[in-house]
Amino acid sequence: MIRSDWTLQEVEELYNTPLMELIYKAATIHREFNDTGEVQVCTLLSIKTGGCSEDCSYCPQAARYHTDINVQALMKTDQVLEYAQKAKDAGSTRFCMGAAWREVRDNRDFDRVIDMVKGVNELGMEVCCTLGMLTEEQAKKLADAGLYAYNHNLDTSAEYYGDIISTRTYDDRLQTLDNVRKAGVSVCCGGIVGLGETHEDRIKMLHTLATMPEHPESVPVNALVPVKGTPLEHNEKVKVWDLVRMIASARILMPKAMVRLSAGRATMSIADQTLCFMAGANSIFAGEKLLTTPNPTFDEDMAMFDLLGLKPREAFKGEKEMVQH
Repeated sequence: MIRSDWTLQEVEELYNTPLMELIYKAATIHREFNDTGEVQVCTLLSIKTGGCSEDCSYCPQAARYHTDINVQALMKTDQVLEYAQKAKDAGSTRFCMGAAWREVRDNRDFDRVIDMVKGVNELGMEVCCTLGMLTEEQAKKLADAGLYAYNHNLDTSAEYYGDIISTRTYDDRLQTLDNVRKAGVSVCCGGIVGLGETHEDRIKMLHTLATMPEHPESVPVNALVPVKGTPLEHNEKVKVWDLVRMIASARILMPKAMVRLSAGRATMSIADQTLCFMAGANSIFAGEKLLTTPNPTFDEDMAMFDLLGLKPREAFKGEKEMVQH
C-alpha cells in the first residue's frame, strides 16, 4: 500500500529500526515496486553559476561567501544542448539544468531556459530544471515547453531550516512545489544530510515528504560536501550508515519514488554505494561535476554498474508502462 498518512511516530519507529532489519525491509519493498536491476542515470549541469543572493549555509554559489567559484552568466542554448547530447551518448536519460537564482524572473534569461528545455526534450531525454522559486504561471510555461521534472529540495526539517537559510522560508519552498504539481510537472524533492541537523530533523523531513498528497516522483538524498568559505566548511563527513538509513526509510515510506543517491558519492567506495542500492536507491547523478562539487566519472560509474549487474533505466519508462497497460 502506498500511503500519505504516515504519523510522525510511525516514521520515527521506522527510521530507528535496527539497520540490518531496515535494509532488509527496504530491499523487500524496493523489489515489490521497482525493477531492482536498473538505476536511473541523470546528469546535472550548472547553466548559471554563482552570484546567488541567498544565504544557504552549505552552498558555494552564494554571493556573500568567499569560495573558489567563478561567477558565470547563463550559458548559451547551443552549448547546453551540446552537453545534453554528450550526456545522452554516455548513457544518461535525464538531464537537469541548475541556475543559481533565488527565483525565476520573467525576462530574456527565462526565455532562454525555455528554449533549452525544448531542445533537451527534442533529444528524447527527460528534462529537469532547478531554478529556485517559481510561480504557477512560470511552472506552466516550463511544462508547455516540455519540462518533465522540477527539483526544489526541502533540505532539512521545517524546525532546523532557519538555522541553514534565512533568505526564504520553508513555506516558500512548499509553495513552489505546489505550483510545480499544479502545472502537471513531476516533482523532485529531497534533502541534505550532514548540515548539523539531529536525527529528529531527518525524521521530520522524511515525514514532510512522505505525507505530501502525492509523493515526489524523485527523492534526492544528498550528503553534504563541505566547501571552504561556506559556514559549514568544517562539518564532519556524513557516515555511510546515516545515508543508508535515510535511503532505506525513504524507500519504505515512498515505495515508487526514484530515490537518488546524489551529492557526496565522490568520496564513497563501491561497497558504500552498493549498500545504498540494496537499501533502495535507484537513481544517481553521473558526470564529473554536480553543479560545482566533484562526482565520479561516467566510466567509473559504468564499471560499477557492470560489477553489480545494474543497467541504466530508459527515459520516460513510467509513461511507457502506463501506455502499455
